[in-house]
Amino acid sequence: MKLKNRVDTMNESQVLSCTAFAGTRRVACGGLREVAVKAKAILDRDKHAQVLIFDDLTSELIEVDFRGTPKRVLQRIGETAAAPRGSESTQPHTEARRPGRPKLGVVPREVTLLPRHWEWLATQPGGASVTLRKLVEHARIANQGKDRLRRAQEAAYRFLSAMAGNEPGFEEAIRALFARKRERFDELVGPWPRDIRNHARKLASVAFGAADTAPSAR
Repeated sequence: MKLKNRVDTMNESQVLSCTAFAGTRRVACGGLREVAVKAKAILDRDKHAQVLIFDDLTSELIEVDFRGTPKRVLQRIGETAAAPRGSESTQPHTEARRPGRPKLGVVPREVTLLPRHWEWLATQPGGASVTLRKLVEHARIANQGKDRLRRAQEAAYRFLSAMAGNEPGFEEAIRALFARKRERFDELVGPWPRDIRNHARKLASVAFGAADTAPSAR
């Protein structure tokens, strides 16, 4: 099964490393362009091959249009990666520069709060916007450990769901992952195909490492 183009949802520059699987075998790892060329060669040899490319950081699927020559495949990847930057640079800038404080990348969006929340915010120095930014920044810093753990668990879960859903002990392995039970997880994935097992353990090790620094859920 040849994968269709979905690189437009992920800028090539954001994909630092990725891994390709053909069936249960890991067939390539490295930068997107390098991996795409190797995957293209496999698909050219076997039109029935099923190749999946995963972002090594998030385990999101990277879909590439493999039609045509390897050169054309790489050209499409480059064009897609450059498109967002090009479209932004062509937008006219008609708004004149005005005096006052520079814009700090603030994005206005609707926030829904209860009346008592608005009343409290109105009494804070700097007003509601300044206070909300401070609260969000404080929460972001305070929850860094939990956020790292969540992202690592989600990355491992994405890969496991895509590649090991039919493997024995899959559901128990997922429970062990989210329960932070490293030994149990390693035991359950032991019988799986070697490359899937090794990649699953690699991703899970990041989650378990993040769990060591995250606050206890109790």
